[in-house]
Amino acid sequence: MGMIIRMHKYYSKSVFIFLIMQPTFIFAICFAILSNYNTFAMILLFIKSADIATKIILIEQVYIKRELSHEMSLILLAPINNFLPYIGLFIYPVLIILSI
Repeated sequence: MGMIIRMHKYYSKSVFIFLIMQPTFIFAICFAILSNYNTFAMILLFIKSADIATKIILIEQVYIKRELSHEMSLILLAPINNFLPYIGLFIYPVLIILSI
């Protein structure tokens, strides 16, 4: 839950600060432009956009609307697997290599 608190701190100041604090999103935008909007670069950008949209929706549900379903609260309190934060280390390089 600490990561959501940190993201809310940036989001409450400004949405642009929140987006600047997402360096992989900025990288995905620049990479899509530099690769002439290659299909795999666009897939990478879509994944990052969906990730950021999910984070914003989650922040709005928890802090702004203060409406959180029972299932969502269980998901937020559940421990995550050790490999989950490292999935991006495998997905992003593969998409970058395919788009080059």
